[in-house]
Amino acid sequence: MLRTLDTFAGRVIALSAILGTLGLIGEVAVILVDVAGRYFGSPLRGAQDLTQMGMVVLVFGGMALCDRQGGHIAVDLFERKMPDWMIRLTDLLGAIAGALIFAGIAWQMWKSAAISQMLNLATNIIYLPKAWFQYYIVVCCIITAVGMLLRVVSLLSGGPIRRSEGHQS
Repeated sequence: MLRTLDTFAGRVIALSAILGTLGLIGEVAVILVDVAGRYFGSPLRGAQDLTQMGMVVLVFGGMALCDRQGGHIAVDLFERKMPDWMIRLTDLLGAIAGALIFAGIAWQMWKSAAISQMLNLATNIIYLPKAWFQYYIVVCCIITAVGMLLRVVSLLSGGPIRRSEGHQS
C-alpha cells in the first residue's frame, strides 16, 4: 500500500516539477524577448507581470521535488556524532514541521485566492487574474505537504533516513 502511494505521489510530484520547468522555460523566453525588444526599442509589454507569475509557477512547482530529493537546506554539523535514532527523530520532526508549514501556506493562499477572485484582482500591466496563480500555489503546497507526510509515514515504518554525504555509520 505504501509503495503504491509513494509511486502515485512520485508521479504527481513529477507533474508538478514539469509545470515548474515550463515556468522556467517561459521565464527565459520572456526575458529573452524583452531584452531583445529593448535593444530594438520595443520591450515586451507585460514582461514584469509574466516574470512575476512565472516565478510563482517555477518556485512552487519545484518545491515538492526538492523535498523528495532531500534538496532543502540542512545544517549537519553534529550529524556524524548523532546516533541513528536521533537523526531519524530530527528528520521526522523536520518533515512534520514542513508539512504543517506547507499546509498553512495552502490554507492562507486558498483564502487569499477567494478574495482575489471576489475582487477580480489582476496583475498591473496585462491583467492576468491573480486567483489562478494563487490556486496553483494551493495545489503545489498540498502536493508538497502530502509528500512530506509520506516521508513521515516512511520514517515511522522504518524507512531509510537521510544522511549527509560522507557520513559513515
